[in-house]
Amino acid sequence: MAHETAAAFPMARAPQCPFDPPPDLRELQEQAPLTRVRLWDGSTPWLVTRFAEQRTLLADPRLSSDPARPGYPSPSPARPAGGTGSNIGFILMDDPEHARLRRMVTAPFAIKRVEALRPAVQKIVDDLIDDMLAGPNPADLVEAFALPVPSLVICALLGVPYTDHDLFQGHSRNLISRSVPPEQRGASFQALHDYLDQLLERKLAEPADDLLSQLVARVRAGELKRSDAAGIGVLLLVAGHETTANMIALGTLALLEHPGQLALLRDSDDPKLVAGAVEELLRYLNITHTGRRRVALDDIEIAGVTIRAGDGLIMANDIGNRDPGVFPDPGRLDVTRDARRHVAFGFGVHQCLGQPLARLELQVVYSTLYRRVPTLRRATALESIPFKHDGAVYGVYELPVSW
Repeated sequence: MAHETAAAFPMARAPQCPFDPPPDLRELQEQAPLTRVRLWDGSTPWLVTRFAEQRTLLADPRLSSDPARPGYPSPSPARPAGGTGSNIGFILMDDPEHARLRRMVTAPFAIKRVEALRPAVQKIVDDLIDDMLAGPNPADLVEAFALPVPSLVICALLGVPYTDHDLFQGHSRNLISRSVPPEQRGASFQALHDYLDQLLERKLAEPADDLLSQLVARVRAGELKRSDAAGIGVLLLVAGHETTANMIALGTLALLEHPGQLALLRDSDDPKLVAGAVEELLRYLNITHTGRRRVALDDIEIAGVTIRAGDGLIMANDIGNRDPGVFPDPGRLDVTRDARRHVAFGFGVHQCLGQPLARLELQVVYSTLYRRVPTLRRATALESIPFKHDGAVYGVYELPVSW
C-alpha cells in the first residue's frame, strides 16, 4: 500500500498553544501507538507517538541511527536521504564506532565531575544577571542571558574562546535549521569543523586542562583521527549551547505564563523541588520537537504492526512526553510532578551525553533568575514573540522582558 492518505509531518502547532505539541499529533497518539506519516520527499516512515513504544524502540539494537542507510527518514531538503551530508560527531553513528567515540568524552559529563562545576556555573549566571540588570530595560532575555549562559559553560569545558561566540553561534543556527539550503548548511558545518580543527592544532602545541586537549592526547596516541576529534568538538559545541539556551528562554516564558508555578519555584529553597521543576519543564516543553529518527535493520513486531527492514521511524518524543497513560493530565505544567522518566533526552545508547550538565545549568538558572529578578515579566504580547517552528530545536528567537 502506498500510504497516500498518510498525514504530513511535521505538523503545525496551534498558535494559541505554543507550548503544546500539534493537535494533529495528539489525535494520532489517541488512534494508535504507530502510524504512517508523509515527509517532504514523499517517503512514509512510521511515526511512534506513545511513550512505551518509543522507549522500547529507542533501546532496540535492530534500529540504526546512520542517515546514510536507505530508508532513513530525511528531516528536510537541507539533509537529503541517503547521505551523511554534514554529520555531527558520533550522534549519527551506530555501535561499535558510536560507542568507541562516545567513550572518549564520557568522563567530563559524569555526574560527579559535572556537579563540581556548580560554583562556576552559579558565578556565570550571577554575573550575567548583574549585567542584564545594569543594562537597558526592557531587554532580550535570549541575547542577554539564555544564550550566553550555556555558551560560556561549554566554551570553558571544551577550551573554546568565548570571544568567538558570534562565529560558532551563527553556524550552529544553520546546522539545526530545517529551512536553510543544503549548500549553506554544509558550508556552516565545514566552517565549524575547520574552526575546531584549528583549535585542536593549537592545543597540540599548547595543551591545556580542557576537553579538546584531552581529545588531542588521544589523537597523539593514535586512538582517534583528528577529523573525528574535530567532529566530536562540533557536536559538543553545538549541542552544548543551543539546546540549553532554548530551554532557558522557553522555560522562562512558560513559567511567566503560569505564575502560580513560577511562584512555587521562586519561593522555594528546596533543591529537590528545583530539580523536579527542571524535569517537568523538560517533559512539558520538549524542545527537540521533530523526533528522533531511525531506520530498521530487521523486521520488528511491535504493538500489532510489523516494521519491515528498511522502514524509517520517527520517535515523536514531544507527544511521547504528553502520553496520558504515563503522565496524568499531561498538558498541565506542574513543577511538583515526578516527571523524571521523560524522554526529552532520548533513551537507550544514544540518549543525550550532556544531560547531567544541562540539568545542572537549568537548576542553577531556574533557582536564581526569578529569585533575583522577582518582577521579571514579558515586555511584549505573547502573540508577538517569534517561535522557532523551522528548526530541529524549538524555542524562541527573542524574548523581550522587563522588571
